[in-house]
Amino acid sequence: MSARILIIDDDLPSLALVEYLLQSAGHATTTADDGERGMREALTQRFDLIISDLHLPGLTGYEIVARLRATPEWRRVPVVAVTASSMVGDRESVLAAGFDGYISKPIEPENFVIEVQRYLETAPAGGGS
Repeated sequence: MSARILIIDDDLPSLALVEYLLQSAGHATTTADDGERGMREALTQRFDLIISDLHLPGLTGYEIVARLRATPEWRRVPVVAVTASSMVGDRESVLAAGFDGYISKPIEPENFVIEVQRYLETAPAGGGS
């Protein structure tokens, strides 16, 4: 299943790796290297999944997910945090903030696409606006 995925991350090596892995798996990707650009992309295109870092310039990943969840058509689109924040309780805070999932950095290339696929399989058909 090919999906349209938005990747928002200001760490360019991580952004490039995630984009490469997802494109290699047959997905179409759009990237943004700051929160404001990511939010603009999210609101102007249709995506099946959004992957976002938490700590971004402009808008944080938390602000992005809060804004998306406030928009009815975006409540159905999975938003997954991919972050280096891996302290005790971080996963729970991320999920409580409205993210559908949490993948810690550094990502494991062997498992990353499989993890992303799980979120795509549980998403309702149709994507966001």
